[in-house]
Amino acid sequence: MTVPAELTYGGYLKIPELLALQERRSEHHDEMLFIVVHQVFELWFRLSLCELEAARAALDAGDGEVATRRFARVNEILRVAVLAFDVIETMRPHDFLKFRDLLKPASGFQSVQFREIEYLAGAKDRRFLTLFAGDPAVERLRRRLDEPSLWDAFVGFLARRGAATEPPAALKATLAAVERGEHGEPLILLAHALIEFDQRVAVWRARHIQMTERMIGRKPGTGEKLFQRLADTGYSVLGAGGVDYLETTLGRRFFPLLWEVRSELTA
Repeated sequence: MTVPAELTYGGYLKIPELLALQERRSEHHDEMLFIVVHQVFELWFRLSLCELEAARAALDAGDGEVATRRFARVNEILRVAVLAFDVIETMRPHDFLKFRDLLKPASGFQSVQFREIEYLAGAKDRRFLTLFAGDPAVERLRRRLDEPSLWDAFVGFLARRGAATEPPAALKATLAAVERGEHGEPLILLAHALIEFDQRVAVWRARHIQMTERMIGRKPGTGEKLFQRLADTGYSVLGAGGVDYLETTLGRRFFPLLWEVRSELTA
């Protein structure tokens, strides 16, 4: 009988397999930095999706405290992820340009997991499926399009507690009442966790723009062909990606009503 090998740190975490994934397409030194940081982003996105799904499940189960904790963890993940842009910026723009053309036509625009986060949060733009034609990952995005969003779960959570959620004006009144503390402190903390999640993603977007412009100015993105594919479907985009496109994402909010009630909140 074969005796099972004793579990090791490297075996449990699959370290050899993990370290084999950084395959450079050039001999330029900074390409390793570029690959590692973006792989780390994807690992953080994976954990964020796990936590956001758990938050939605907790809301469906009526457990606002657990949902708040899950959102709080995602918010910390995003805070840490933003710091990775500081690491990227230790690379000089001139050094990035030495291998940048080797990335085409691939683009961060194709991050399936980031798009899943958007869809799960409620920003469901079906046109993005065009980017993944022929890619098995498109089925993950189709599932996200069809399933309830975090906002759906939050509104359902409020309704099951007896709060008015229909029509929209009634929902806004409920949210204002939550902010005034009329539904208890735990619900205030939950609403604030949602809005902080929205804010953390917005900070990530803004920091991404700053890094991109610092590295390549306002050059077209490496996914120029992808943007043309979207344009062919009638999707209005600015330029061919890069900073021009990224700036159009700054106004995206997952939970606009949570922001709107702050303009109408009364003592």
